[in-house]
Amino acid sequence: MRCPYCSFGNSKVTNKRDSPEGTRRRRECLKCKERFTTYEKYSENNFYITKKDKRREKFDREKLLKGIRKAFEKRPVSQERIEKLISSIEEQLRRKGKKEIKSSVIGGIAMKKIKKIDNVAYIRFASVYRDFQDVKDFKNEIKELK
Repeated sequence: MRCPYCSFGNSKVTNKRDSPEGTRRRRECLKCKERFTTYEKYSENNFYITKKDKRREKFDREKLLKGIRKAFEKRPVSQERIEKLISSIEEQLRRKGKKEIKSSVIGGIAMKKIKKIDNVAYIRFASVYRDFQDVKDFKNEIKELK
């Protein structure tokens, strides 16, 4: 790890913390003694998503994040909480240990986790995920929510 201040190639770790998002390390340059923080993130995205129409595509965290952010738009939920939600979903998918996961499985996991955080965001996400066609679909989902 190169020091961002003097570009020296050696530093020592003064503090390390694990979190759901990865590992945070506080470092000190051995030459200039400046301190800086680095983050390590597990990024083994080598599983595929099988869509409803049988297409396959590589799992894309950003695509999932975009959809979930849309559901939480203008809701009192921090971006940090949304990031933790995405990391939690991604970790749950990895633990399955499969090379292919159906999009319906991802949607189901996401819906359960969103429901625990915010009911309005849940209805928004469900309306897209379950392809609501009219007001009756919304009414039925809200009735189940109660």
